Amino acid sequence: MDRKKVAVIFGGCSSEHEVSRISATSVINNLPKDKYEPVLLGITKDGRWYLFRGPVEEIADGSWEKNPENCPAVLSPDRSTHGILVSTKSGTEVIPVDCVFPVLHGRNGEDGTVQGLLQLSGIPFVGCRALASAVCMDKAVTHTLLTAAGIKQANYLWFFANKYATGSEKIKIKVNARLGYPVFVKPANAGSSVGVSKVHCEEELDAAVEKAAREDDKIVIEEAIVGQEVECAVLGNEEPQSSTVGEIAAAAEFYDYDDKYTNGKSQLYIPAHLDSAVIEEIRSIAARAYRMLGCSGLARVDFFVRNGKEVLLNELNTLPGFTSISMYPKLWEACGVSYGELLDRLIRLSFEIKPKY
Repeated sequence: MDRKKVAVIFGGCSSEHEVSRISATSVINNLPKDKYEPVLLGITKDGRWYLFRGPVEEIADGSWEKNPENCPAVLSPDRSTHGILVSTKSGTEVIPVDCVFPVLHGRNGEDGTVQGLLQLSGIPFVGCRALASAVCMDKAVTHTLLTAAGIKQANYLWFFANKYATGSEKIKIKVNARLGYPVFVKPANAGSSVGVSKVHCEEELDAAVEKAAREDDKIVIEEAIVGQEVECAVLGNEEPQSSTVGEIAAAAEFYDYDDKYTNGKSQLYIPAHLDSAVIEEIRSIAARAYRMLGCSGLARVDFFVRNGKEVLLNELNTLPGFTSISMYPKLWEACGVSYGELLDRLIRLSFEIKPKY
């Protein structure tokens, strides 16, 4: 059987560039080698694309960028190419690929930008299409749509960052009236808790908004929920499956970037410490939100559970972490699906979605 060529894209212009490299290393090392041949396409943090033919070990620490064999390369939007254009000393080389796995987190990778390019190319790819990726990346839009669908969430408000300079007093009045303190202040478009602050009183709000505004032009403020933080993995297209539910006991005051990817001190419990009926409710809501927002391939759906019973949806991540400590592959592993089998399913799901004309 001929192996399928899978282009694994990693890095990217994102605050989650480093996490992407670690996730991609795990994906590459766990791809079933009897079925798939990886083609490695790296993006530097300043946006340069290269075909990388060096050792996989160089990706995680960033040393891949210095490899002398790197060649400038781009994914072609031309459907007749169906692959990668590589600039070599002798001219332009074309590498056809069967599928693309964009192992990119956050801005310029998980937000619909790369997905739009992939849809233009006509190449099957792992994950959500452009619209669902953009919708789930923008917390203000996600909150609005989930509210319209009657899915319970934390109380929230959002505003454009430039309005805060002249209208901060009105916003502070709304925070006091609708949410109370403490609250979480977040950029609407950022991942892995980048730019997020927990604010305990009004005096801390200005600095938190300024921090979030460095990441995005829209700001979301949410009430702080006292409860369990749990996550559910969803897999599939028209008929998605939900995994069991995992629980996070954060080492920091909240589950921040370092806790997720750097220090590994947070505790993960699979299954979560919840009644079976609550777990089934979470699994059902996760699949419903996934379909309602137009997701395909995969997403990790995050929740709060208050008093062990009240389920509140927090957010959807359309390209969750795939590192060795990431919840998404761990949840499926707990359901009897190995890492390699999970990757195989994701790639096969990508072939089910045909380009629209």
